[in-house]
Amino acid sequence: MHLNQKDGWIEVICGSMFAGKTEELLRRVKRLEYAKKNIVVFKPLMDDRYAENEVVSHNQNRTRSVNISRAAQIFDYIDSNTQVVAVDEIQFLDEEAVKIIDYLAGTGIRVIVSGLDKDFRGEPFSFMPKLLSIAEYVTKLTAICVKCGAPATRTQRIVNGRPAKYNDPIVMIGAEESYEARCRSCHKVYRKPTTYKNRVTKVNES
Repeated sequence: MHLNQKDGWIEVICGSMFAGKTEELLRRVKRLEYAKKNIVVFKPLMDDRYAENEVVSHNQNRTRSVNISRAAQIFDYIDSNTQVVAVDEIQFLDEEAVKIIDYLAGTGIRVIVSGLDKDFRGEPFSFMPKLLSIAEYVTKLTAICVKCGAPATRTQRIVNGRPAKYNDPIVMIGAEESYEARCRSCHKVYRKPTTYKNRVTKVNES
């Protein structure tokens, strides 16, 4: 799909947890490594679930990476020979990531990022909508809802065996014991404000 693309561009891989975002990012990185492209892979310093200096998927596929706490640190690890920049869990960096990624693509670098498009509340995650709007290519992946088996587009946070409250902190790194993939119907958030309550009768209640 990118064979005739001469300049840099941005690819965003998004979706809920357990949708295979990191797996897809690693797949693209491995293909580019095979093509002998000069690649630098980054991940947020706070994401140390599986390894400190590697991007690791839930399936334990991995590649070496550079840990950064701020998006501007990307410039410390790339040079004029860099052809590809990949960033996993992009949503955990600061909002300057959007401008930096846009700039890198403008210099001819292929930028591949993966991240959550929604937080545990089911609302847009930080600057992700801005990133999606400037990307040339967007891949939205779905997981499987652990409750009903439907396509899952949301991440359910579980705290002490119960759905999290709306006012809980947004950022909390976890894995299967803290989060589940859920569909729209099975996704629950306690005390979530409802603007249009009872304005429309549900189809299955009519």
